[in-house]
Amino acid sequence: MTAQSGTIPRQWTRQQAAFVAVACLLAGVGGGWFLGGLRHPAPFASSASIVPSPPKAQTATPVQPDAAQLKAAADAQAAPLIDRLRSDAGNPALLTEAGNIYYDARQYPVAVDYYLRALKAKPADAAVRTDMATAYWYMGEADRAIAEFDRALGYAPDNPNTLFNRGLVRWRAKKDAAGALADWQRLLATDPAYEQKDKVREMIAEVQKQQALPAAPKAQ
Repeated sequence: MTAQSGTIPRQWTRQQAAFVAVACLLAGVGGGWFLGGLRHPAPFASSASIVPSPPKAQTATPVQPDAAQLKAAADAQAAPLIDRLRSDAGNPALLTEAGNIYYDARQYPVAVDYYLRALKAKPADAAVRTDMATAYWYMGEADRAIAEFDRALGYAPDNPNTLFNRGLVRWRAKKDAAGALADWQRLLATDPAYEQKDKVREMIAEVQKQQALPAAPKAQ
């Protein structure tokens, strides 16, 4: 995956699981690299927490599928949905499922197109809007991502995944540590059983640690 390793779990459809299997076959590997980063951005690993691994016997580097292969696999996986959409063009469930397939293939502009169409029919779907915002983040459009996270929270003020991701984009893209902390602390307060609560606490500690560090001296 990209540098933003890790995921926010989301229930996979049977079609999404099948797509991953196709992509893994293209890669010729077990799929660990792929499963590690399909869904949402997550924090960068702290360099202080990285412990060097002992040297291993040299092995061949698995060949990962390129963008064209992933797109082809996504097209094949989405084909039945697209065929159904010809007679049911505004079906938000079908549009969302197609968007998820392209999201998982890292075809973010295509995913966004399907998410936008789904949201026209179901604008209050905070989960879809959050995934679309995250796709914008991966496309390098942090401001659009935050705007969509804001809209999602307008419909579902305590949606944990939205708070997780908006905090991350605020921190990483906008250098807004206070905003990030507010989002993550609100997440833990409203959903103390959140599946990624330990990761949220790690991120809070990382931001607080950075804030406590003295500013680097300016060059003369």
